Amino acid sequence: MQNIQFPLTLTFKISTFSNDFTVQDANGRTINYVKQKLFKFIEEVNVFSDEAKPEQLYTISANKWLDFSAAYSFTNQTGEQVGSVARKGWASLWKARYEIYDEQRNQDLLIQEDNGWVKVADSLLSEIPLLGMFTGYVFNPSYTVTKPGGDEVAMLTKERSFFGRRFTVHKTGELDSKETERVILSLMMMILLERRRG
Repeated sequence: MQNIQFPLTLTFKISTFSNDFTVQDANGRTINYVKQKLFKFIEEVNVFSDEAKPEQLYTISANKWLDFSAAYSFTNQTGEQVGSVARKGWASLWKARYEIYDEQRNQDLLIQEDNGWVKVADSLLSEIPLLGMFTGYVFNPSYTVTKPGGDEVAMLTKERSFFGRRFTVHKTGELDSKETERVILSLMMMILLERRRG
């Protein structure tokens, strides 16, 4: 993930049964195609260079280290672990909270949902026939990525769209190349998890 031009647009495909989405940069160039393997006991997500899947860049796989309800490791194409993201169990019940770790398992970044009420309203109204189709135009959660000192470095926002299929990632602070890699991979995994939770 070199020389990435922000903002990034993440768009889910609604024509397949799998949880797939593309990632495009500010120039409209596809930089990643993300495919979640369905019906697996241990969750696995593959990140390719584009939809043709000529090159697998990363694998995101579930693991059980630390006291978290969900933790996912990032492995690059050479088999090297480049970091991980973990959802903080009870702290994520109201507002989503994910901790990002480097390759040495040191926490260096944090993702937090900005407003928990948005998710509650979206979940409730989405259960109402017909009206539920339009919640993607009304309720759009956002998530902020910060460093340990509280400095904001990135923000992910769900855009207005049917079925909640489009998200945007803006870079709002300084990140080195490895931090950028971990942030993008973490946001990819977080979106898959949060869409499943509602």
